[in-house]
Amino acid sequence: MLKLLFISLSIFLLSGCATLQNTPQVKKSVKSVKNVKSVKKVKSVKKVKVKQHQMFQTVAKKDAILLQKGKAKEHCAVCGMNLVMFYKTNHAATDSNGTVRQYCSLHCLTNDLRHGAELQNPKVVDVSSLKFIPVQEAYYVVGSKKHGTMSHVSKYAFKSLADAKKFQAKNGGDIVDFYSAWQLAKKDFK
Repeated sequence: MLKLLFISLSIFLLSGCATLQNTPQVKKSVKSVKNVKSVKKVKSVKKVKVKQHQMFQTVAKKDAILLQKGKAKEHCAVCGMNLVMFYKTNHAATDSNGTVRQYCSLHCLTNDLRHGAELQNPKVVDVSSLKFIPVQEAYYVVGSKKHGTMSHVSKYAFKSLADAKKFQAKNGGDIVDFYSAWQLAKKDFK
């Protein structure tokens, strides 16, 4: 019975397609496809630059400092996200083997520590200068209206308290030290 239904459906579709090809609209389309050779080549094409949305965290590749070595140097040591794309929230530290590990966020640095990584000399990108600074010297603006990286609560670091206050006035959030920002990052895993 089912086989008969499929055969009937196939015949119906085939006959429908055959009658469709005989309709004036389809004939016109088929004719225009056959005359493709008669289409003139366009001499010049005006290039239009499409403006792409750029996230706040993203910088130009030339402005990013990549501290890691090897094939994966452009990717977070934990999650693999592109470090240039999330550069303004980058963190870095040296592991027990002396290898520098770079992270897309405080979230991923915290995750690495949770899984037993022994890290020294943690650094964070200063949003204003785009250079790495020791985390102990950073003023973090947490919970601003700018999107976070790997977390709902954003965490952006500044070397200057004045820069942090300027960012806070425009985007909201609270100014805290590294330890307080790190405690917030730990809550992502509870």
